Amino acid sequence: MGLRPEEWAALMLSLKVSFWAVVISLPLAILVAWVLARREFRGKALLSALVHMPLILPPVVTGYLLLLTFGVNGAVGRVLADLGIVLAFRWTGAALAAAIMGFPLMVRAIRLAIEAVDPRLEEAAGTLGAGNLAVFWFVTLPLIAPGVLAGAVLGFAKAMGEFGATITFVANIPGQTQTLPSAIYAFLQVPGGEGSALRLVVLAVVVALGAVLLSEWLGKRVAQRIGRR
Repeated sequence: MGLRPEEWAALMLSLKVSFWAVVISLPLAILVAWVLARREFRGKALLSALVHMPLILPPVVTGYLLLLTFGVNGAVGRVLADLGIVLAFRWTGAALAAAIMGFPLMVRAIRLAIEAVDPRLEEAAGTLGAGNLAVFWFVTLPLIAPGVLAGAVLGFAKAMGEFGATITFVANIPGQTQTLPSAIYAFLQVPGGEGSALRLVVLAVVVALGAVLLSEWLGKRVAQRIGRR
């Protein structure tokens, strides 16, 4: 299946955006999931609701809020622009939008993994003198590794398929912000573009399926390694 240069560009940009979306959001997702799973505090329900807002709001609304906040005239966008950082209508903005849209899925998967860990294992490590960070790093994190992996794959897959928030925040600029879903949409709007759209659809399905299968394989390997300890 031969791809045209613009189709390759959309695929490679989608992979780039999805990769960085996971990289920038995974550490925060782990932290938020741990707080929601292991801590009781006022406002916990509100924090959980805020985390899940991207799943509830229409993606276009999320994209518009990003534009208001991180656009060159936005409160945060002006400060970043003074530092030479521009997100709106850039691929970095697409990565930010994809990260925000996939964040709730990552947090949920990791939170479920943390809640499945027996707290007594962490308490036992603490009684032996390990600090909170050491307990998390050497006890909790290895046990929740399959959940972290599942969350990362879900975030990656969501980023690959993100359309509404991305196109609202960074538009659909070929070679710059045109991701796979945006390219499919663009090809469907022009006569004779169905062939290119179909090729990209097949690619999207293959990439998504490959990511899920890789996650399953890595998850089993991690679980087997933990089981041998």
